[in-house]
Amino acid sequence: MRRYIFNKGLDNFEEHQIDTAIIGTGIAGLYAAYNLDSDKSCVIFTKDKTDTSSSFLAQGGIAAVMESEDKFEYHFEDTIKAGAGMCNNDAVRTVVEEGPDDISRLIELGINFDSDDLGQLKTTMEGGHGRRRILHAGGDATGKEIVRILKLLVSECSNISLLESHFAVDIVTKDKKVCGLITYDGKWHYFKANHIIIAAGGIGQVYRYTTNPLVATGDGIAMAKRAGAEIVDMEFVQFHPTAFYSSESRNKQCFLISEAVRGEGGLLYNDKNERFMLGRHERCELAPRDIVAREIYREIENQASPYVKLDISHKGSEFLPNRFPTIYATCMKYNIDISKSFIPVGPAQHYIMGGIKTDLNGSTNIQGLYACGEAACTGVHGANRLASNSTLECLVFGRRSAQEINNNPSAREETDFFTETGIAEKKDIDINEQKILLKGIMIKYCGILRSEKYLKIGLAKLEDVAELIENADLDTTDAMELYNMCMVGREIFKGAIARKKSVGAHYREDDNND
Repeated sequence: MRRYIFNKGLDNFEEHQIDTAIIGTGIAGLYAAYNLDSDKSCVIFTKDKTDTSSSFLAQGGIAAVMESEDKFEYHFEDTIKAGAGMCNNDAVRTVVEEGPDDISRLIELGINFDSDDLGQLKTTMEGGHGRRRILHAGGDATGKEIVRILKLLVSECSNISLLESHFAVDIVTKDKKVCGLITYDGKWHYFKANHIIIAAGGIGQVYRYTTNPLVATGDGIAMAKRAGAEIVDMEFVQFHPTAFYSSESRNKQCFLISEAVRGEGGLLYNDKNERFMLGRHERCELAPRDIVAREIYREIENQASPYVKLDISHKGSEFLPNRFPTIYATCMKYNIDISKSFIPVGPAQHYIMGGIKTDLNGSTNIQGLYACGEAACTGVHGANRLASNSTLECLVFGRRSAQEINNNPSAREETDFFTETGIAEKKDIDINEQKILLKGIMIKYCGILRSEKYLKIGLAKLEDVAELIENADLDTTDAMELYNMCMVGREIFKGAIARKKSVGAHYREDDNND
């Protein structure tokens, strides 16, 4: 593994000086920026557009105790149960107990959560929850609404700049302290910084089928590992049970059919029109995601159709377009009227519970380096994330990371890192072809169902791809993404091989044969 993946001399860089760099324009990154003190200069980086994030696409909502009949303890217990007992209890309590205050603050800032005619917040059920505690906005456009308001608020802060189409490449360190950030926008830049917050999102594009946007190539986790940050629990990869099935989504992005559809009464059927979740879990269609995903996967493996049927047509044409306007409109583009017909769905990679290890303030083992959102592993989700807890975690740990920076100013470290670059080879590599090959390896050998034999075969195949690019001159964003994807894929394989027993989203078919 290289320490840095850029390979340029000092003359190739434009230098800048800031206090804090934030990588990612999802909810975690934007909320962290908004909570920084106004005297701290901050630049937010995104390698595409501001709205290209998993946060922006989030449909289901945000889980929080906002009603009198609900309690923190109930939410805590549901989270621990979904996480298969592997959650960090202190982290769960922090999110569950502090999250409602952040939501109240969002409402004060202008975010419009859906409410009834009396002005009371509407709540719904989702898988794994024992109470109706999921808030939503715009029916099924919760993430879009939160990002919209946070982006507006950040744009009004004179100390914050936002750079689009600016790829964060490497974290520069000296003696385990942050010195700055290398970025690329067609030119190389070096931003000297005291603090860096990684809020770069997930790793979905490592897999052939994912609900994540095309930018989700695990860059934040990979660059943190190169900088020496501790990476943990990468084997815990969550597959959402119900992504819209379409051959067009292969190797790209699958449209998510929110868990809230099942929360509002959607039922799952196989080719024989059997409700196969009956008898397989006490909550049937609303069982935790890993269980529903595995059962759908097994049904598809044993039937002719490459999907199962999600039917909510009984809710009718008055309810569905209002409650699920985005899903309704998208399905209509495929000539599917969900008020009259079923939705074809199947599992797709959706979230990773592992990532950059942090404490309760977002701090890592590298001084000045923080992480929040999906790229972080705070311990909240354990082995399997409870539905709609991720948005709440983004808020709480985005804010906490910013507060930690506000309370702990540090002096910048200078470094002579430019002398550490090696000589890279110019190679004629079809980057897109190698990306597709990698995606196929991950889904075939390290997907929903796993075994020691095939994990080891898959890791060997991944290493062949990694070896091809290890010493290559990575002079494009696509090439650097491929390097990051190989690093992330390797960590997932290694974690899955090391964990012999099934737990949560990590399911070993051979765990009784050790």
